[in-house]
Amino acid sequence: MSVVVRNAAVILLLLLSFKLVALSPLGDLLAALGIGLAAALLAFRLARAGGLRWLAAMALGTFALLVATIGTLGGLAPLLQGMSDVGFSVGKHRFSLLTAINSLIIVAILYAAARLANQVLHHLIGRASGLDAAQQLLVQKLAGIGVIVVAVLLGIDLLGLDLTALTVFSGAVGLAVGFGLQKTFGNLIAGLILLMDRSVKPGDVIVVGDTFGAVGKIGVRAVSVVTRDGKEHLIPNEQLMTEAVENWSYSDRNVRIHIPVGVGYGSDLALAQKLMIEAASEATRVLDDPKPSVWLKGFGDSSVDHEILAWIGDPELGVGNVRSDILNRVWRLFSEKGIEIPFPQRDVHIRSMASAEMAK
Repeated sequence: MSVVVRNAAVILLLLLSFKLVALSPLGDLLAALGIGLAAALLAFRLARAGGLRWLAAMALGTFALLVATIGTLGGLAPLLQGMSDVGFSVGKHRFSLLTAINSLIIVAILYAAARLANQVLHHLIGRASGLDAAQQLLVQKLAGIGVIVVAVLLGIDLLGLDLTALTVFSGAVGLAVGFGLQKTFGNLIAGLILLMDRSVKPGDVIVVGDTFGAVGKIGVRAVSVVTRDGKEHLIPNEQLMTEAVENWSYSDRNVRIHIPVGVGYGSDLALAQKLMIEAASEATRVLDDPKPSVWLKGFGDSSVDHEILAWIGDPELGVGNVRSDILNRVWRLFSEKGIEIPFPQRDVHIRSMASAEMAK
């Protein structure tokens, strides 16, 4: 009751002042807004007291605000005229409260419509079965750019902006783009080219410089590469266009890894090579086709150098764990069969001691 009495008293006082005191157009508008706010607060409190939810009470309060404000001014036409009278002129252009409110409403509606259209197009393109992941991403980005362009053009038309007044400004923006934003637009164009030629796609395993990992997504500015350590490297799109890039899954996801192994000179090489192939074949991620193989690379100072060649079909999971698995199996099999894994050794001949013995 205290809330009802308090708000009713505020509304009554504002109505009396509105009727008894001659105000300027701005004063009339402010007084009407005050009455509307008091009515909105009263309706909101009554709705909440009646058990309505917050959103429903807020909608009821907004409705009361509009009705009370318009009713106080005598209808919608006086309200619009009052907002139009509140403003100032600059040259031939008139800036009023009505113009500002109209602009805000138009911008808000266009923004909401653009977001809704972008989400709908994103969903429809994502469900297109005839496009792969890279093509879907490209079409989604082009559709998003198209929606923004259409929204901007509609906004310019609805707001009645004179584009001839923006000639100097557009020239300055062009210079800024040419000098300061050259890299940004270069990365944007490079990203679109990467999506069109499909040389790098989301999910590909690539090597750029010292970075090795799977492509997470291709953005407007950079490509996200997630390494096996969980680190996400953001590589500029332009760098992937100008530098050499290793794509381990460009045309085929099968990748061959090389594992060097040294065998002692006194060991049975045929048995050692058989055990190395067995160790590679038993590894979990090594493919059966193509089969693992062993190459004899050369005769080193301390060992006979071999190299195990094994194929994997999931390079995005890394190669270090496969190499570790195979080497552990090689160690176990060599230990069971008596195959020596040598370490560096040197024979030292001391000629001075031999000469002294001969002299005796």
